[in-house]
Amino acid sequence: MKLNPICLAALSLFCLCSRGFSDERPHIVLVMADDHGYGDTGYTGHPFVQTPHLDAMAETGVVFNRFYASAPVCSPTRASFMTGRHPFRTNVPNHGHYMRPHEMTMAEALKGVGYVTGHFGKWHIGSVQPDSPTNPGGAGFDEWLSGLNFFDNDPYLSRNGHYEQIKGPGTVISMDATIDFLTRHHNGDHPMFTVTWFPSPHDPQEELPDLAQASKLYNDQDTKKPGYFREITLLDQQVGRLQQTLTDLGIRDNTLFLYCSDNGGLVPASSGGRAKKGSIYEGGLRVPAILQWPAKYQAKQVETPAFTADLYPTLIAIGLANVEHQPPLDGIDLADVISGKRNTRPGMGFWHGFRDGQGTWSDRIIKALMEAEMAGNPNPHPERILKNVNEFPKLENLDSRGHAAWNAWPWKLHRIEKQGQVKYELYHLIDDPMEANDLSQQDSPRVRKLATALEAWQQSVLKSWSGADYSK
Repeated sequence: MKLNPICLAALSLFCLCSRGFSDERPHIVLVMADDHGYGDTGYTGHPFVQTPHLDAMAETGVVFNRFYASAPVCSPTRASFMTGRHPFRTNVPNHGHYMRPHEMTMAEALKGVGYVTGHFGKWHIGSVQPDSPTNPGGAGFDEWLSGLNFFDNDPYLSRNGHYEQIKGPGTVISMDATIDFLTRHHNGDHPMFTVTWFPSPHDPQEELPDLAQASKLYNDQDTKKPGYFREITLLDQQVGRLQQTLTDLGIRDNTLFLYCSDNGGLVPASSGGRAKKGSIYEGGLRVPAILQWPAKYQAKQVETPAFTADLYPTLIAIGLANVEHQPPLDGIDLADVISGKRNTRPGMGFWHGFRDGQGTWSDRIIKALMEAEMAGNPNPHPERILKNVNEFPKLENLDSRGHAAWNAWPWKLHRIEKQGQVKYELYHLIDDPMEANDLSQQDSPRVRKLATALEAWQQSVLKSWSGADYSK
């Protein structure tokens, strides 16, 4: 599903010759946290967590009040973020699975029309070994400083395939690399596309914000997870550093900057809905999301639901990229939603629990790779170069294990299948945002209608996962 290299080069040359596109197309900076729940910011009403920079961003930007991660755990959401497709289609049914290099990514499409591209922070949808088609470079990033999974203080990372340990908090290191990239390229002939995936506030939550008595921050609050909230304040500080950098470089007005999270939070009471990370209920999917592009958008609130799969088609359109033979997308271009011309959208499908996750210990693995490289020893993890990305499972159309849901706003249907038994639940999310009042028995016609849509979508997803999209 890649663009033909000759077509890419021709299209890029056409754009360079016919448009002063550093002036006319925005720089794009996408920042995503790891496990930041919807309710865990000041602007969403949290009683004590300090997020002054996100709060200020919300005052001046486009706030999505109903924004969802495409999955309730990290790797699948990241695959949807990069491709606009449900993660099952890309071979990422759960955490630790690799996205197929057959997929066209946002970075590849934008690079093909002249953007210079960088990835900094957590990767977790492929390898970080050199020459692997599943590493960030294989996915279209010119430069990258990336970890395999979450990391904390003094992490082991891969810089364009070269391993190193860097001292300091991982979230700060990720922003340092982002700021360095923006500073080096902002006066160039190409617009910039930057993806920064913070490792925070994922556990072990040992990073500290830059505040006096930081190690004691929130210890006096009614919470069992003060470290979680400390890391949210830390990442908020990094958002502030980024905002200041964009201002100092003179590019803030024409930079599209979006902040969101990869799944719901770790504290059910403030997750923004029922349950938390790992669940298809609202608390596992709903996340904070704010977009700024001062040259185009004034402050506003968007009530129409959106999710991470929408980012790919939205940014492809903004970047004027043209992807030939685009496989089926689950996301939509949000331009008309943001402008207010559109207040409805197609249904959004979610599905989790079909396959187990796979453990990925970032520091342990990268340290072993670095030590083997330095000693001249064989690669200790050759299995992590590709995993199973070239395998195409023959999935049955009716294999619908796990927990799936169809959000046809404001209605949401759950389909829960365990040991061959199927149960449906139906909720009206405006009247019942906590999904406490199951209406499936009272409204069986709506259940049948939404179940038909959900199950047709599930069959489409399994067809893609089996490789059908790559044969065209």
